[in-house]
Amino acid sequence: MTEEAKFIIEEIKESMQHAITHLEKEFHKFRTGKASPQMLEGVRVDYYGNPTSIDKIANINTPDARMIVVQPWEKNMLNALAKAIIDANLGFNPQNNGEFLRIAVPPLTEERRRELVKKAKGEAEAAKVAIRNIRRNAVEEAKKLEKDGVSEDDIKVLEKEIQHITDSFIAQTDKILEHKEKDVMTV
Repeated sequence: MTEEAKFIIEEIKESMQHAITHLEKEFHKFRTGKASPQMLEGVRVDYYGNPTSIDKIANINTPDARMIVVQPWEKNMLNALAKAIIDANLGFNPQNNGEFLRIAVPPLTEERRRELVKKAKGEAEAAKVAIRNIRRNAVEEAKKLEKDGVSEDDIKVLEKEIQHITDSFIAQTDKILEHKEKDVMTV
């Protein structure tokens, strides 16, 4: 296999791994009935005119499986934090006690679980589309190598290897989705 082909293989593996990592990161945001600081990951707070990630202005922890505690470093941010959490439409109702916000994580209803599974499937499909786009671009790169003098047989071997890698990443995506579905649907 030529150096260019090896480079293409390494590049697609790295790019496809990024798609898997992104999928896993998105799945961390899903509520599965257990409290987790990642549930507030996408929440942005107006911090002196700048939309800022909640974890940059507050300490977030989970004292038990049904509770999230958000303690801002500046007490005057409590109301802004509470508003941002409510506006994020996560289904949370933060309680402000003047020191920190206490968020009770309600158990998921059957309907909400099904919604989350549907959303998870959408995220997984987006990851698969990203992986397929990476494959398409790699195959185009491989075909360009033919113009640079690489034999047609070597191109076919490279295309088979690209397809093999793509199949393994698609299978990995399915496995991650299956695990998340099981996690969400477990009461």
